[in-house]
Amino acid sequence: MLRTHTCGELTIRDLGKEVTLAGWVQKSRDLGGMTFIDIRDRYGVTQLTFNANEDAKICTQARELGREFVIQISGKVIERSSKNPKITTGDIEIKVSRLQVLNTAKLPPFLIEDDTDGGDDLRMRYRYLDLRRNPVRNNLILRHRMAQEVRNYLNGLNFIEVETPVLIKSTPEGARDFVVPSRMNAGEFYALPQSPQTFKQLLMVSGFDRYFQIVKCFRDEDLRADRQPEFTQIDCEMAFIEQEDILNVFEGLVRHLFKSIKGIDMDTFPRMTYADAMRLYGSDKPDLRFEMKFVELKSPEKQANPILNPRSGFPIFDQAELVIGINAKGCAEYTRKQLDELTDFIKRPQIGATGLIYCRHQADGILKSSVDKFFDEVQLQKWSQAFESKPGDLILILAGSGDKVRKQLSELRLEMGNRLGLRNKNTFSPLWVLDFPLLEWDEESQRYHAMHHPFTSPKTEDISLLDTNPAQVRANAYDMVLNGAEIGGESIRIHDKNLQALMFKHLGFSKEEAQKQFGFLMDAFEFGAPPHGGIAFGFDRIVSLFAGLDSIRDVIAFPKNNSGRDIMIDSPSTISDEQLKELKLGVEI
Repeated sequence: MLRTHTCGELTIRDLGKEVTLAGWVQKSRDLGGMTFIDIRDRYGVTQLTFNANEDAKICTQARELGREFVIQISGKVIERSSKNPKITTGDIEIKVSRLQVLNTAKLPPFLIEDDTDGGDDLRMRYRYLDLRRNPVRNNLILRHRMAQEVRNYLNGLNFIEVETPVLIKSTPEGARDFVVPSRMNAGEFYALPQSPQTFKQLLMVSGFDRYFQIVKCFRDEDLRADRQPEFTQIDCEMAFIEQEDILNVFEGLVRHLFKSIKGIDMDTFPRMTYADAMRLYGSDKPDLRFEMKFVELKSPEKQANPILNPRSGFPIFDQAELVIGINAKGCAEYTRKQLDELTDFIKRPQIGATGLIYCRHQADGILKSSVDKFFDEVQLQKWSQAFESKPGDLILILAGSGDKVRKQLSELRLEMGNRLGLRNKNTFSPLWVLDFPLLEWDEESQRYHAMHHPFTSPKTEDISLLDTNPAQVRANAYDMVLNGAEIGGESIRIHDKNLQALMFKHLGFSKEEAQKQFGFLMDAFEFGAPPHGGIAFGFDRIVSLFAGLDSIRDVIAFPKNNSGRDIMIDSPSTISDEQLKELKLGVEI
């Protein structure tokens, strides 16, 4: 070994020891007769001291060291006169008696310090240097710890870790596949798995009643902060269970992670139906760190007892299918500039609202709205009662078509949560969302698609609706939400071949298409498939939430940028004409 200790372990208890350290030069300070060098490895930083009066040769050698030189030193642990309480080695330093340069280094393109001067693109290009910085390295250490705790928890419950294939068959459902041409089977292609879905179901047929895998998955879709073309799932499946068993086991997993990693004891997770989540928050992944529930002033369900006058004379309300709002408590003093900023926010193309109506509940109790000429004090009092507003509150209202306006108000609610400081990254609010629709209508293809995937089981009591009212069929599906982000979800599977064939029929598959795509699974079901279900967690996303980060990119060692490129290795890239010919793809693309 080139070292006896790491750069993060020596303390005052080690005074007088002769030690050898190896690492990178963090920084150098030349004070004339004394030279100080900080040596760094992944464990920490230790200060080295060189005295020109005692050993001029080694002191001269130390002064020639540059940032990020790789060095090995030997010397004695002595007490540091000017202590640094911010680091674990801050009470000691090494009086160096021997110095060897193991490798020189170019001056790095950015400072390798916690607060660096490197921008995102520069740090991505030199990611191997960025990984030397404490914040990035600590994210990967956190990821490692969480992976170990996942394995510990699931192993304790008799789960078996099984690897499934990476080169599989392309399927038409879900996101776009990454495809891989086969040289030995010209004109045919593998796909990289979007998930190990069918293989984990086959493992249940095989008798592996408790499976898990921390697995790479691939989706060729547009990127954002919480998406990468390749990502990692905690993929799990159980046999001989019902939905409640899945919820209990995997709620236990997340509670175990909170306890073991962050020292937080979580209460039992609340549960909410998909219908209630959409009605109250306009989202199937509501952020419950704060309330601000939706209040309906007008909706198809409120026609018998509307809060709004059906003919108010205000065209926006009169013509709208849905008039809905939130109560931003304590915001009645918002200036016109602040209200204009909110209006501009919801008018952005990504949100698409046409305007914002507001009503101040002033400190003197008077209600003052932006549409006073259409509504008198009596009508505004009805608004106040519906929103349970108090003096100092601000009611914000949107109007439009149902699903669209709920999504717009959901974005406004989250924006108000940010502005009011209600979305603290150190506060965690988990939630189970249940009873998703089994199917969703796609206007472009003019047919129903599976909201989750084609193997999701419908609720038994809703199967009869498949022929008469498919949109009302609920699935035995569930998502776990944390702080407004979906961190995991899946379903109870269809294990009966006849029901699976019925599902394919309603998804628009002919018998021939279903057999071609999924015949291997259908055939397996004929040999005794047990009741089974599972869940998949977005591991990158969970780690980023635990780390208090907005992007999963920061918890991945070598991520892609927002264009799906690895600018460090310049990938994706073209391949040679010779390779194209071998793959029978031709030269022209």
